[in-house]
Amino acid sequence: MPRITPEQHKRPLTAGQVAARSAVAVSTIHFYEAKGLIRGWRSSGNQRRYDRDVLRRVAVIKVAQRLGLPLATIRKAMDSLPGGRTPTASDWKRLSAEWRADLERRIATLKKLSRELDSCIGCGCLSLKICRLRNSLDHLSEDGAGPRLLEPAGARDE
Repeated sequence: MPRITPEQHKRPLTAGQVAARSAVAVSTIHFYEAKGLIRGWRSSGNQRRYDRDVLRRVAVIKVAQRLGLPLATIRKAMDSLPGGRTPTASDWKRLSAEWRADLERRIATLKKLSRELDSCIGCGCLSLKICRLRNSLDHLSEDGAGPRLLEPAGARDE
């Protein structure tokens, strides 16, 4: 594999090059930029250009998306980096620790849902008095709409 010379390393990348190196579509690169996750600029020929460090940012974004994180959470993490820099090893350690905690909360919620489903899958009607998923007599309506029994404490959007 040919080595990149220092002169080549300073050369900006096109959207197509970033997409190819990152294994995403060009439209994804433009989308990430529109969402403020990456930054580029226009060349004198009015084409999008990106610094090479955008490759690491795209990699971090893709990992975060595979974890199921919403783009707003990913953007907040990227915005927390001083000067909008590319994440360093210590930045990654901090971000991944935060994301791991969120992932573990979601796993716990999904495991609870899985356990609760076992009690009603047999009939599927969700009308049994013993059904733990059913909101009997709507006594939880005061807490707002949605599946209140299965949400972890503090996860409500109200």
